[in-house]
Amino acid sequence: MLAKITSKNQITIPKKIIEKMPSVKHFDIEFKDGVVIMKPVQFYDTNLDQIRAKIKKLELTEDSVAKAIKWVKSKKSEPS
Repeated sequence: MLAKITSKNQITIPKKIIEKMPSVKHFDIEFKDGVVIMKPVQFYDTNLDQIRAKIKKLELTEDSVAKAIKWVKSKKSEPS
């Protein structure tokens, strides 16, 4: 498919291509061996400081998940 560079150095991705990846909004672009390569990239809104603060507030430790799984399994084995 043919695409044209605008005066602002922008290229429109043809509809037939972009329809195959509707949720993609960002691309990693590189120039390698005379070819432009565009790879779709997904970003997730993550604030690590907020996550760490929540973990600290809840007093969670590295083994908290293992303890939670063990607790749930013990509850399943108890009669209702």
